Amino acid sequence: MFEHLLQGFGVVFQPLTFALMIFGTGLGVIIGALPGMTGSMGIILLLPLVYRLPADTALVMLAGLFCGAMYGGSVSAILLRTPGTPSASATLLDGYPLCQQGKAGKAIGIATVASFFGGLLSTACLILIAPQLAKIALQFQAADFFSLSIFGLTIMASASAKNIIKGLLSGWIGLLASTVGIDVLVGSNRFTFGNIYLMGGFQLLPVLIGVFAVAQVFGEVQTKKTGNTVVEQKIRIRDVIPSLGDIRVIAMALIVGSVIGVFIGIIPGTGGAISCFLAYNVVQKWSKNKNQFGKGAIEGIAAPEASNNATTGGAMIPMLTLGVPGDAVTAVMLGALTLIGVKPGPLLFVEMPHVVYAIFSGMITIQFVMLGFGFLSAKFAPYVLKVPYQILMPVIMVLCVVGSFTLGNSLFDVLVAVIFGVIGFFMRKYGYPGAPLVLGLILGPMAEDNLNRAMLVSGNNWLVLLQRPISAFFLILSVVSIVFALVAAYKINKEEKKPA
Repeated sequence: MFEHLLQGFGVVFQPLTFALMIFGTGLGVIIGALPGMTGSMGIILLLPLVYRLPADTALVMLAGLFCGAMYGGSVSAILLRTPGTPSASATLLDGYPLCQQGKAGKAIGIATVASFFGGLLSTACLILIAPQLAKIALQFQAADFFSLSIFGLTIMASASAKNIIKGLLSGWIGLLASTVGIDVLVGSNRFTFGNIYLMGGFQLLPVLIGVFAVAQVFGEVQTKKTGNTVVEQKIRIRDVIPSLGDIRVIAMALIVGSVIGVFIGIIPGTGGAISCFLAYNVVQKWSKNKNQFGKGAIEGIAAPEASNNATTGGAMIPMLTLGVPGDAVTAVMLGALTLIGVKPGPLLFVEMPHVVYAIFSGMITIQFVMLGFGFLSAKFAPYVLKVPYQILMPVIMVLCVVGSFTLGNSLFDVLVAVIFGVIGFFMRKYGYPGAPLVLGLILGPMAEDNLNRAMLVSGNNWLVLLQRPISAFFLILSVVSIVFALVAAYKINKEEKKPA
């Protein structure tokens, strides 16, 4: 393993790879800091560049953007009281009050150190756990992969909390879209309506661009945003670096938040938005300064930031070993892997270990790059957040059109991106999550292909799905995830109906 890691560092420190890693991390911090922009959108905007690069270089750059965006959300949460990403939702509870006290530099510094610690710990867990899990996954057969894909779909849909039905419907739309094209088993056209462009099905890149990026642009245009208002104060670099006393105060919050983040990240369909609040609540209960939470407690910044950044490595464990993304960003990364010809799963560790360990080594290096970006960019963060939306959104829209067109030099792909952008806009407007749709499009062919193979091998015996222990295990998990989601949704709706 250490030999592979050293080879991975050799790849990471090649001039092109290292430069693109720094570019990806810096871009991620900026994207994460802009409210409404997400890590998944940033990855989508880079996809046209990604599939023209070597696989290991491309994935290291995307991992940098993933980690940078996760950290960047804390900047706007602290300065604007508006989380740049959902994963920074808990950070604003104490980050913004500390900013109002004239300590924005201190708040950003605590968030930076916590993000570094959480990301580093999660990377260590990724390196230790992923290869072992991949060995177990080598025992999978067709029925097991089908049940795994079903589990991935149900857990992503159930992550919609009180809108579980909407999450399931979104996933069903994605599955339906995945059936468009030629049936690989019998060779007949399905839902093509005589259109030759649909015979190959919907390409993943235009759908990703439409559902996430174009839909976001439409949403921002509707709200008529023109810019942001930041709390004005001078931030000096020396104010950003936490003191030893601060580190002692937040030490327990860092450990607890990171551990929670890794475990939450491993569970597909969860992610930083869940882990940040869970870590915040746990640390608040254990803290000696309970009364300070919500008023500018540095532990209230450290715990959620360590937790949401720890989900990055955790979320990549099921994506790399099982081909099931841990959250919306890794769902888009899964699409990027598909575009560059890398098939996630247990065989990835056997067939392309150089790619896997380049990601591992890159994730370690990225944490230090992100730490430097956090300290150096704190002085300029308020200016970045003031970029007018009437400039930003047209630029993004142009990139969306260019990205869709360059896939196959086809205007049809641009049309697909626009159509799915309209669909994504209305889904967002009425509370339908976009991640299950994309996951349905990705996992649909996997589920169909493996179900067909399982039926052919077993002589159309559906009981094979229950007779295989691994398959039965994932089917049981699918049922459990739906039941738990229903119970959680019932409790949320019950709490909302209580009189204030």
